[in-house]
Amino acid sequence: MRLHDKVVAITGSGSGLGRECALLFASEGAKVITSDYVHGRAEKVADEVGDAGGEAFAIHADVRVEADMESLVQAAVDHFGRIDIMYANAGVPEPGFGANAFHQLTLQDWNNIVATNLTGIFLAWKHAAAQMIAQGHGGTLLATTSAASFNAYPGFPAYTTSKAGANGLVRAASLEWGRYGIRANGLAPTHGMSINFALPAEAEVLGLSYEQMAPWDPDKRAMPLRLDTPPTLRDNAYVALFLASEESRYMSGQTLASVDGGSFARTSIIMPGDLGSDVGVLPAELREAIQDAG
Repeated sequence: MRLHDKVVAITGSGSGLGRECALLFASEGAKVITSDYVHGRAEKVADEVGDAGGEAFAIHADVRVEADMESLVQAAVDHFGRIDIMYANAGVPEPGFGANAFHQLTLQDWNNIVATNLTGIFLAWKHAAAQMIAQGHGGTLLATTSAASFNAYPGFPAYTTSKAGANGLVRAASLEWGRYGIRANGLAPTHGMSINFALPAEAEVLGLSYEQMAPWDPDKRAMPLRLDTPPTLRDNAYVALFLASEESRYMSGQTLASVDGGSFARTSIIMPGDLGSDVGVLPAELREAIQDAG
């Protein structure tokens, strides 16, 4: 088992990738502390882990509240004796989910997004690292950032900013805490992320990716890789598992662009090869004009 007897705390594990990782990590031998700010969600996931034969404990926690992150680490110590891995996964999108203009974004919304997506990682990692240093055996810090941390998402300015900041935090944490044997890494998913992220907090947890919510036709997807099935939450969870496990023990300060389907392999500049692309990059009129000019 890749996480045998490791104690792992995961923020935002009541749904989406956090829930998927709680289930996967437990199946790989981890003792898991689930946490979420939506009442009841973390407890349900802990029960799911137990039903599958794993070991988990749930705590209600808000990553924006430092006392909650301190309590999350203490819960790991109280119930399992230590903490080995802190996975700061919790995140929130923009109000309106990309439909609102940047200049209409309120300071309150900006602060909430940054507090959750960036400061929340800092607070979780800060208290976990302090405990790991006291334990004297190193540890692993992990964060979910986003493809938006590399390339801005339209309509998501605060989200993009917070996720880019998270990548910087990954590097800073790696530099500052490496001397204690603590490593810090992130994963930045493009595809295979939770449809619940776009739904209200009280919505049913579906356990599905955006791509799984509609009929899958790989030839109509704007990614170079063509597979018969859509990307799933588990595809990203496997990347997180690699980063959490000893298989990546000498990786630190890295943010992996996970489950991108080859999207990061190409430039946005229109190239001659796009004329024959099955992605449909060019409008027909522009294709004809380039062909006539050539």
